[in-house]
Amino acid sequence: MASIKLGNRPKNFKRIVKFGLIEGGEGSIECTFKYRTRSEFGRLIDGMAHDARQNGAAGADLSVAQIMDATKDKNAAYLLDVLDGWNLDEVLTRDTAAQLCDELPGAATEIMEAYRLAIVEGRLGN
Repeated sequence: MASIKLGNRPKNFKRIVKFGLIEGGEGSIECTFKYRTRSEFGRLIDGMAHDARQNGAAGADLSVAQIMDATKDKNAAYLLDVLDGWNLDEVLTRDTAAQLCDELPGAATEIMEAYRLAIVEGRLGN
């Protein structure tokens, strides 16, 4: 059993995140997540919520395509906030994170949920 020492926080941690593929089957990405305490995670989410409220009225007249683009971009920004890296051939950048969110939205959703579960509940997740 591992010895517990408070205050000895890791820089990051890894999880293999699994997700369904649109053509059937299952894909997986090994994600290296940035470590945050629950309090730090709360501040991250609060900041995102504040930004969403500030920009809320601007989205009232958007087309569906514009909403999808905005969602993809926000999700990509979130992935960059929580990931230190991944095991894809493509380097983790804003563009590749946005591409993942656009092409494999289920993967992006599972990555976000795996991070939330790990930080908030201390669980491995899927």
